[in-house]
Amino acid sequence: MTPQTGEPAGGGALDTLPAEHRGRLMALAHEAAFPSTTRIFEEGDEADRFWIIRSGTVALDVHVPGRGRTVVETIGRGALLGWSWLCPPRHWHLGAESRGPVLAWEFDAAAVRSLCAERPDLGLALVTVVAETIGDRLRATRTRLLDLYGPPGSPEGGAGP
Repeated sequence: MTPQTGEPAGGGALDTLPAEHRGRLMALAHEAAFPSTTRIFEEGDEADRFWIIRSGTVALDVHVPGRGRTVVETIGRGALLGWSWLCPPRHWHLGAESRGPVLAWEFDAAAVRSLCAERPDLGLALVTVVAETIGDRLRATRTRLLDLYGPPGSPEGGAGP
């Protein structure tokens, strides 16, 4: 996607939005770059922005007591990074770290929520994209945690504790 046209870059989270909505949303985008191994956000911190990844990969992790951070999913080009900005209390549900250099479009959450309030049709379309992302992340997190901590040899997988 380009912020000037809002045209999709291919395979992106916002590609399903109508071109007019994409264009309005992309008008709020700013370029962001994260060097390798940068902590982009921490679980529990305030969620005041989100990103669409243009290149590179980001590991999403959850804090597991007694074990530290556990990567539950790695996302890349076109993915929506961050959804916790949408619903109160607006704190990150996961942590995120760049796995190499990452380029992204960054969005100020308050500005996007304001745009959605002005344009409910855009808001509904964007909420649908975010809801799909939440579902995907929940499934990935559940699968990864069952894989890591489920009983050995169980249908859920698991290497055991």
